[in-house]
Amino acid sequence: MSVPAPNPVVAPDHVHALLNRLHQESLAQEAALPSTYLSSRDGFDELMRDKFIALDQDKCHFVYQLARATGARNIVEIGTSFGVSTIYLALAIGSNLEHLGGEGIVIATEKEHTKAEKARQYWKEAGEDLVMRHVDLREGDLLETLKNNIPQVDLVLLDIWAPVALPALKLLEPKLRSGAVVIIDNSIASATRYKELLDHLRSSASGYTNLTLPYSKGLEMCVKIQ
Repeated sequence: MSVPAPNPVVAPDHVHALLNRLHQESLAQEAALPSTYLSSRDGFDELMRDKFIALDQDKCHFVYQLARATGARNIVEIGTSFGVSTIYLALAIGSNLEHLGGEGIVIATEKEHTKAEKARQYWKEAGEDLVMRHVDLREGDLLETLKNNIPQVDLVLLDIWAPVALPALKLLEPKLRSGAVVIIDNSIASATRYKELLDHLRSSASGYTNLTLPYSKGLEMCVKIQ
């Protein structure tokens, strides 16, 4: 008999129930998509307009654990969608601030107003003190919303439309502290779509070390060392 994988997330039962429900809804939507959707270049943005496609639950657990391990206080989420992974990030920051002190925030970006509103509903359901007070949701064109008022960044979670991925990261790079971590979802399944971004990160002159983690469809972990 297999033993269930441990869940590192420290949260009340109602938050775990909410996250489990949202992940199930996301999986159901993803199962209905064509198998080639991650590698498609045409119509991707339109296809995703009303979809969860949340970061897989095991990946969320990893990112949460990473944020806790590194004591992350300021996190930027490039591509918030319905705000599922944001809940994990906010919980991690809340726990870090409780134990380490100081201030911190999740800067979340979302272009689609309907998705932003749905995210706010879920964060409210999770709880004002647990989630919403730790999130700064910047709605609109992220190449504009990420231009100003960015603190020193400890962690970036990037799960966004490919053409703006590299420009968005370059906006943030001056704010990345030494040792900051950049996480990119679907780095294997979407390697073609993310080619420019991955080429930049893996360049010998980029100042990053890189590791592709063996999660489903790939999860890239890049550490800023320069």
